[in-house]
Parts: sequence; structure tokens; C-alpha cells
Amino acid sequence: MSTALPELVVPDRLLLGSGPSPVPERVLRALAQPTIGHLDPAFGALIEDTMERLRWTMVTRNRTTLAVSGTGSAGMETMVVNFVAPGERVVCGVNGLFGERMADELTRNGAIVERVDGEWGRAIELQRLIEALDGQTAALFVVHGETSTGVCQSLDGLAEACRERDALLLVDCVTSLAGQRIEIDAAGVDVAFSGTQKCLNCPPGLAPFTASARAVERLFARSEPCRSWYFDLRAILAYWREDVEGAPPRVYHHTAPINMVYALREALGLVLEEGLEQRWARHQRAHEALREALATLGLERLAPDGEALWSLLAVRVPEGIDEAAVRRRLLLEHGIEISSGVGPLAGRVWRIGVMGAGAAVEPQRRLVQGLAELMGGDAGEAVARLEAGWR
Repeated sequence: MSTALPELVVPDRLLLGSGPSPVPERVLRALAQPTIGHLDPAFGALIEDTMERLRWTMVTRNRTTLAVSGTGSAGMETMVVNFVAPGERVVCGVNGLFGERMADELTRNGAIVERVDGEWGRAIELQRLIEALDGQTAALFVVHGETSTGVCQSLDGLAEACRERDALLLVDCVTSLAGQRIEIDAAGVDVAFSGTQKCLNCPPGLAPFTASARAVERLFARSEPCRSWYFDLRAILAYWREDVEGAPPRVYHHTAPINMVYALREALGLVLEEGLEQRWARHQRAHEALREALATLGLERLAPDGEALWSLLAVRVPEGIDEAAVRRRLLLEHGIEISSGVGPLAGRVWRIGVMGAGAAVEPQRRLVQGLAELMGGDAGEAVARLEAGWR
């Protein structure tokens, strides 16, 4: 009996769902570089360079800027277990799945959660968030780019309101980082986390993370140990940073996902080469061009003007369309992935990624043509509208 295993065969997919996103060949080549040790000085130099590229992309000077080992959810847990103590009051904006997840994470970790609920598909009114704060509030959390709805939450005035009450401003920018304007320092964000698999066009596996000096000072002032060993930021910083508490360079904590750091560094290099302003503008242009094209097929955007997340276009599926069947055929017959709705939007919307390499005319043309064929629409008109938006 042969013991030979079949060759790995992975289908070629165009990833235009809610994530992961298309991974450029350059990033894949970086991922395939030889693995070296996580305490090798050469890897230490790569870490320093990756951290500096992350600071540039997040528009921050925070010394504590790194990539947490794990997906975006690891970044969320790192935020909570390090910066929210049991019994502390946290105001949590909830207008989609990822606000719900954070409320759950906070509750599991013993926080007193004050929810500010909003409609799925709309941003939360800033005044409601501010009015929920009081002198006992330890932190305010919001999702900047809500992946479940395609809504971007304004941060205007939130940092000032938090500082007046000595609270931290915590932000999820998983789907907005490098696709929608977010400047960590200018917005006064204290702690933020993201993911590699969205607009950075890197495989999932790392969570870009940043914390202000104000937040880190509060962290080191805590007397109780972190409730998570793996996500203990004080211990992790002794590896990622060389200036923590006089520790020697690169104190071992856990084995970093070495090849994923290679890939992230290369993906961030693509962002630097394009430029943030240009990249933000391209995502907005791509979003609007695709929105116009899909409108000819009866697919209208969920988010209203002024509240749209450029990197994620959620569209309402017309009555009479079997949305699951169309998505399945789009994947199997055209090799294109888009995502279904979740929560109260399940069966009602499609979520389409407009992320990094996917925010370009060629992948969008393939998508528009495929959907037009499956929905019985006019592909010529839809493509013409798309191309007009790119001119």
C-alpha cells in the first residue's frame, strides 16, 4: 500500500469578501523566505523595521507599536486584558458584530459594560457615546470600521471627552487600517488593534497593535498581573522593545511567527511605496466606482452617504434573489468570493471587500461581470459605470 500523500492543490480564488483579501505575489515570496531563529539578531533588525513601518502606516509615534501573534481577535483580547481591569466601567459602542464581540470580551473579563447600541448599518451618534461617559469610566471602545455592515464610525471629539474623564479611547481598526483615513495620534486614540488580512493584503496571523505612552503608563502602574499569560503586554514588550524596564534585548516570551513577520514587513512596504494619502484616495475611488456599477444590478449600499467604510461595501440583495445560491455559483463558477450578511443582516446583504489589491478596476470588473451574468443584469452597462468611476 502506498504511503504517498496527494499533492496539495489549492483553488485559485479572487478574494473579494470581508477577508482575507488578495495577497500579492511579493508578499507570498517574502512569506517563503528561509525561517531563522526568533532571537537571531537579523530577525531583531527585521522586527525594528516592521515596527517603524507600522508606526508610519498607523500614523503614530507610539513606541509601543508591534504585531501581536494571532489574528485580529488576538489584538482585541490583548487590548482588554491589559488595559481594562475587572470591575472597571467601560462604555462600548455596539452597531454591528464586532461591537458585540467586544462587549462579550469585556464582560468575560469582568468589566462593567455600558452599551451604547446603534442600528446595524448606521454610525453611532457621537453625542450618545460622549453622554454615556462619566467620572467612573475607565475606557470608551468603538469600532472604526465595522466589517459586518460597511460603516465607518467617526472619532471626532471622542478623545477629548475621554481625557476630560481620565478614560482611555480604545479602537478597532481591523478593516479600516490602510484603507480609510485613520491617524492614531491625531485622533487621540490610546489603544488600537488591527489585522493583517484586510487592507494590508497579508495572510491572517498577526494583529497590528499600538498603545500610547499614557496607556502604557497606566498599564505598568497596575499592581495585579495580566489575566492572560500569552497576551501579557508587559512581558511581550520585553521581546519586541529593547527599552522596557532596563531589560536586556529580546527577552524570550514566545516564538514569534517569523515568516508572517516577513510577510507583514513586505505588505507594509507596498503601503509605503504607494503613500497613505494616495492609498486612502484609491480605496474611496474604488468603493464609489463599484457602488455605481452594482447599483445598475439593483444592489444598493447599506451605509448612507457620509458613513461608508471605503474598504467594505455592504449592499442590499434585491427581493427574489437567492443570495446564498448566487454567492455559491460566483465562487464555484467564477472563482470569486464575496461574503454573506451576519446577525440581523443575514440573508439580506452581501459584503464585498474593497481592500488593497482588490481595490482595483480589474478584479472589480471580474466581479461585476460575474454578478451580472448570475443575476440576469446588463453586464455592459454595469462595467461601463465601473470604468467611468475609475477614469
